[in-house]
Amino acid sequence: MPLSQLAETLIGSEIVRLGGEIKEKIRQGAHIYNFTVGDFDPSIFPIPTALEQGIIEAFQQHHTNYPAAEGNLDLRENLSAFIAERQQLNYSTNEILVASGGRPLIYTIFRTVCDKGDKIIYAVPSWNNNHYTHFVEGEHVVIETTEDTHFMPTAAAIRPHIKNASLLSLCSPQNPTGTTFRKEELAAICDLVLEENNRRGPQEKKLYVMYDQMYWHLTYGSIQHQDPVSLRPAMKDYTIFIDAISKVFAATGLRVGWSMGPAPLIQKMKLILTHMGAWAPMAEQKGLAGFLKNSTAIDQYLEHFKSALETRLKSIYQGFQQMKAAGLPVDCITPEAAIYLTVKVDLKGKKTATGPVLETQTAVTSYLLEEASLALVPFYAFGAPTHSPWYRLSVGTCKMEEIPVFLKKLEQAIQKLH
Repeated sequence: MPLSQLAETLIGSEIVRLGGEIKEKIRQGAHIYNFTVGDFDPSIFPIPTALEQGIIEAFQQHHTNYPAAEGNLDLRENLSAFIAERQQLNYSTNEILVASGGRPLIYTIFRTVCDKGDKIIYAVPSWNNNHYTHFVEGEHVVIETTEDTHFMPTAAAIRPHIKNASLLSLCSPQNPTGTTFRKEELAAICDLVLEENNRRGPQEKKLYVMYDQMYWHLTYGSIQHQDPVSLRPAMKDYTIFIDAISKVFAATGLRVGWSMGPAPLIQKMKLILTHMGAWAPMAEQKGLAGFLKNSTAIDQYLEHFKSALETRLKSIYQGFQQMKAAGLPVDCITPEAAIYLTVKVDLKGKKTATGPVLETQTAVTSYLLEEASLALVPFYAFGAPTHSPWYRLSVGTCKMEEIPVFLKKLEQAIQKLH
């Protein structure tokens, strides 16, 4: 039975498909080292105690009705103060929109800014830009990135496509790579946007930047988070931020996210979001509003949380580097931020012990799952070419004691090939 063109042509999530395959293997009794999901095991990474208690108290006080369409005022006030303190950005309450996580806000931005046929620029690999562009029937302008730039887009790559574009989608720290923009490169991209908008007439639609900074608190070592508005204040008129508690507080299931942007655009986003009904739950909003004022609890949580994540990322990185030094066809990029490690497993063309050749990267992904019990997300799930040998490895569910075990199993699986 035919349905809408959107329903018939929308591509399902490769991550969800892979996740279903993994769950079935686990159901059958297999032990899988599952590093696919951008989520957390609450037994390893629980949410902050003070945040949890605040939400419980909100339920006990019967905060279970509808929230305000734009987000409760007390939450937006405290978000405004939190953003000013932590990021030195000034956004008033009418420039902040709260929703049930980042996803509905991203969709709302695409719907607010883009018309059918509009040019939408995004890099690959990246999270879901290809699907959201398909939703709005936009023109896909794809920037293929490489390991040379740590899979981050450059101003030079964007420049040829920027004329008459409607939306430039950027993300830093980047999902799936765990890498970040350097100050000079992001500033150069901002200059392109400002130059293009200055070229356009007063009645022409401007070029907007969606800046997904979901992981910006989770940077390691000397890495510093950069954002367009801090680097170029004039970008405030053209930048819409995406942020949430999902990753910074390991609170993926609580569903509270927010956008900051120009007030007129935020107002239009609110109208679309109202019809979707994708509001953050009242109790979570109340609990978060109180928690954001508790700087001591936030700092203590982040210190422990970041240390635990960084330790896992570095341990796996070192394991891959040791395998690479031993001559195995693997590699990885130094962890910079978020909960992800970018790893390379270049086995295509290798022959298995039972005879078949790994002719595609999909075959390599399946081989890793079967022979090493290792589940990773291939970059082609994020829009990269299907032949890419790079993968996202997420440590949100990683137990420290499992790291040497899965690395050894991976090494043994590779050594079986010839």
